[in-house]
Amino acid sequence: MERQPTMSQEGFREAFPVSRETLGRLCRYGALLEKWQKKINLVGTGTICDLWRRHMLDSAQLMAPILALKKGNPVILDLGSGAGFPGMVLAILDAGEVHLVESNRRKCAFLREVARETETALTIHESRIEDLAPSMIPEPADIITARALAHLDRILDHAEPFLKDETVCLFLKGRRARGELTKAEKKWTMRAENINSLSSPSATILRLDHLARRPSGNKQ
Repeated sequence: MERQPTMSQEGFREAFPVSRETLGRLCRYGALLEKWQKKINLVGTGTICDLWRRHMLDSAQLMAPILALKKGNPVILDLGSGAGFPGMVLAILDAGEVHLVESNRRKCAFLREVARETETALTIHESRIEDLAPSMIPEPADIITARALAHLDRILDHAEPFLKDETVCLFLKGRRARGELTKAEKKWTMRAENINSLSSPSATILRLDHLARRPSGNKQ
């Protein structure tokens, strides 16, 4: 497969128009990521050189399906946030009331510094997903996001306590998305849509709603 050219911040802005102020906040985020990456492993080392495509655009592209919901100020729950993709980017883009869930103490320290330096309002839960009480989220999530967290069936196990009838899940997935979806459908009923990724021809956004566990689909 032909390798895509590295994307600059100007290229990002052409692909995803944002204000100069918002671009500045994303630039500050990127600078902090590069600084902290020298101390802790936040993202794959080989992806830093293409930060604007592999991480910023990959996250920002979720704005289209979020805005399509016309929810106003949706509650967005980002599971296994790591370095903040996609949750921190969505918060900077003012996508809604964003909650990040991350168990690693040092990564949470990084996320707090990014939020402070970019003046971004969001909530960071330093917790394992399975230990986070649903009561910690103001109401069941309107949107649940995840990237590079686990196989789809496992992500849905994590998401289950936070689901409501209208919850939409937006998961950034790679070339194995179809196989993961087939496996998850053995335990879950759902309506699924594959949305082409803007960041990579081999990636996809899995949009899931109407989720319900099958009677025989108990957790293992």
